[in-house]
Amino acid sequence: MLEIDWDEFKAFKLYSIRDDNFETLLDFLKSYYSVSNPYDIFDILLKDEITKKMLDKRSISTPESLQDFMSRL
Repeated sequence: MLEIDWDEFKAFKLYSIRDDNFETLLDFLKSYYSVSNPYDIFDILLKDEITKKMLDKRSISTPESLQDFMSRL
């Protein structure tokens, strides 16, 4: 599975209309890596310490809870 390129994310974030970094990150994963499946996104997020904290902050602990969060965006 891929790793998040934080430098590319920072560049992507400059043009984002979202105020929330986590929501921007989800947009980045969908746009830059063409990943839209919540299960794949969840796997990617679990491999990074920063994104694990983002998930914990939002009480997202399963791919299903991520899917619920994404459906509200």
